[in-house]
Amino acid sequence: MTKSMHPRSRKVRVLATLGPASNTPEMIAALHAAGADAFRINMSHGDQASKIPVIQAIRALEKTTGRPSTILADLQGPKLRVGKFAGGKVQLETGATFRLDRDTAPGDATRVELPHREIFEAVAEGARLLLDDGKMVLRVTRYGMDWIETRVEVGGTLSNSKGLNVPDMVLPLAALTDKDRSDLAFAVEQKVDWIALSFVQRPEDLAEARRLIGGGAALLAKIEKPSAVTRLEEIMEACDGVMVARGDLGVELPPQNVPPLQKRIVETARRMGRPVIVATQMLESMISSPSPTRAEVSDVATAVYDGADAIMLSAESAAGDWPVESVTMMNDIADSVERDPAHGDRVHFTVTKPDPTTADALAEAAKSIAATVSAVAIICFTMSGSTARRIARERPAVPILVLTPKTETARRMGILWGTHAVHTRDVDSFEEMVAKAKRMALRHGIAKAGDRVIVCAGVPFGTPGSTNVLHVVRILGDELKGRA
Repeated sequence: MTKSMHPRSRKVRVLATLGPASNTPEMIAALHAAGADAFRINMSHGDQASKIPVIQAIRALEKTTGRPSTILADLQGPKLRVGKFAGGKVQLETGATFRLDRDTAPGDATRVELPHREIFEAVAEGARLLLDDGKMVLRVTRYGMDWIETRVEVGGTLSNSKGLNVPDMVLPLAALTDKDRSDLAFAVEQKVDWIALSFVQRPEDLAEARRLIGGGAALLAKIEKPSAVTRLEEIMEACDGVMVARGDLGVELPPQNVPPLQKRIVETARRMGRPVIVATQMLESMISSPSPTRAEVSDVATAVYDGADAIMLSAESAAGDWPVESVTMMNDIADSVERDPAHGDRVHFTVTKPDPTTADALAEAAKSIAATVSAVAIICFTMSGSTARRIARERPAVPILVLTPKTETARRMGILWGTHAVHTRDVDSFEEMVAKAKRMALRHGIAKAGDRVIVCAGVPFGTPGSTNVLHVVRILGDELKGRA
């Protein structure tokens, strides 16, 4: 890192998806300057080779900005699709009978191939099958080993290879496809920071991804299936963070069920100390318009008031006409909400009780002491990032300066609420810890002479998970002298 950069004024993070509208070095730098804290690379689109210069451009930001860059690679997951039709498309009439089978012959208005054995194994009478993002609805009336007969409840035009959602079934289907395994290996080789797993139905789905990642990245579970919601806490135990993927949730569930479910997922993640991202259609109209709707602004604001760690842009920044304006708007909404005097109280509607550990007790105390003595920041020394996650879970009113000797830990902080990570040399003694905390607070604009800061660390130094020190420090005027 060649220069210091003052932290963002807001605590919620902004995650911007990159794509055709934004994957040049110039656009990536512009999105970062507009407020993007982390970047999502969607592995569903384009080949692996096309991702390498994008990753390099993100990492190049570290030299120009002096702060760690954060990359999330989002795996495609299994895609359920119907087969093809003789004429390319058919009209499904409401009330008609429609059959799905294993026959590879082109379909017609009465039947089509369904090339997914797992659906035939899991189907039940009365289950719904949703076609083309829920535009059409089929209800299972009868089924056999290689056929499913349905009644069309909501008709429409169905064309070749349209997507299929099965909200009423847990499929015996692995969350990782062959493409996903290849993309995951590529992402680990490229040293991305987070890998997002799609189509998570149960905690067991995360085991293979965790094994293949082998500690090379943090694992994020996308909550987009109703079946995942029924085992939410178990899934969160098995991953490092979660995403509220409202696109598929909104297809498989009635739309009115998604907002309370979003709040439940955010609350559960916060309580369990897992970073949580709220995603999909947050500023959807800005794909083609330079300004959002008032409803979209309120939607983003709600996620910020609920205390989400990060809010995400999808097509708005990846393929829209106004990528920089979308990030700027997301940044401005978050800034405005966090300046609301009621924001702090609303964020703490979620009660995050500490586990009975020294580290959790000190994280909770750090928030309380910072408020009592009017400290301007909490500074934590960490190897793995667990101390920073514990402190962030408490949602303190002051910024969290994370000092770590591990580049990968600093980079993973990019989606964690309220943190400003700095990759720096480790310390060997209590005196060195205090001196470095003061120096870094001044250098990164977090404190000035006369301010108090709270310092959290573990002794002996360099031992992951050993947080056992909390120290209140007053900054003097000559602290900038010394090493980084």
